[in-house]
Amino acid sequence: MEIRQLRYFVTVAEEGGFGRAAERLNIVQSAVSQQIRRLERELGVPLFDRSTRRVRLSAAGERLLPEARAVLAAVRRTHRVAADIAAGDDGVLRLGSVQGPGDRIRRVLHELAALAPRLRVRLRQLAPLDRIDAVRSGALDAALVRALTAMPNLEVLPVWTDPLYAVLPAGHPLAARSAVDLTQLADLPLRLAPRENNPPFHDLVVDAFRAEGLQPSLAAPFTRLQEALSAIATSAPSWTIFYDVTGLPQHPGVVVRPLRGLTMPTSVVVAPGPPSPALRHLLDALARTDPSTDA
Repeated sequence: MEIRQLRYFVTVAEEGGFGRAAERLNIVQSAVSQQIRRLERELGVPLFDRSTRRVRLSAAGERLLPEARAVLAAVRRTHRVAADIAAGDDGVLRLGSVQGPGDRIRRVLHELAALAPRLRVRLRQLAPLDRIDAVRSGALDAALVRALTAMPNLEVLPVWTDPLYAVLPAGHPLAARSAVDLTQLADLPLRLAPRENNPPFHDLVVDAFRAEGLQPSLAAPFTRLQEALSAIATSAPSWTIFYDVTGLPQHPGVVVRPLRGLTMPTSVVVAPGPPSPALRHLLDALARTDPSTDA
């Protein structure tokens, strides 16, 4: 069964004859008659009573006419939705997300909904490398990733930056300062997560030290934030570096100070090539989200 056969069937029924239907369809009458015959053979029932000069619907034709119209209406809706998807105004956008800070992701989604109300967003929380692999494989359309500035065979587009913070022992001389920098911290052992846990962030920190001609002194690896805070407060002097996700940590025996000269970039990772309309909407929504208004 072909869509055109159903369209010919409906047109003949509405025009009351093959000749008038052919004129309306702008094709020859024989083509209309041929396709109707093929449709009748496939369905196994006559659609028209041809015993009179005026073609009339058979009983089977009367029953099948609303079904044919429903199919044609569904085809028209499908074309409209496809056009909206092609324009980025409808469809599904699969986005790998990050947590926090503040309500930024919610505001991005709010902006995106204003730009494309019928575009549905499916958020997925994955580890950084898993997010990147999902974009590369096509399982995600885009992913937000922190600390990443370049990736082979992918486009990495910066969207915002956030401050980084140092957590120091409250009794350390640097704790008296309002902010610190890497040169001041170079001799204090750093609790940094192993590279395999988060390669982009690990490389960001190490490369920042190297850019200053420094080599970080490493303490025991960073595991969980509260464990690191307890160790910094009670063990041999050390420090750690972190970015705000759910608020600045508070713990007895430690202080949190802004880290000068180093920020945390967040980028959206997409497949190479011109972005789809849906991705353009996402990029616009990200551009409209002002990080300075985070709660």
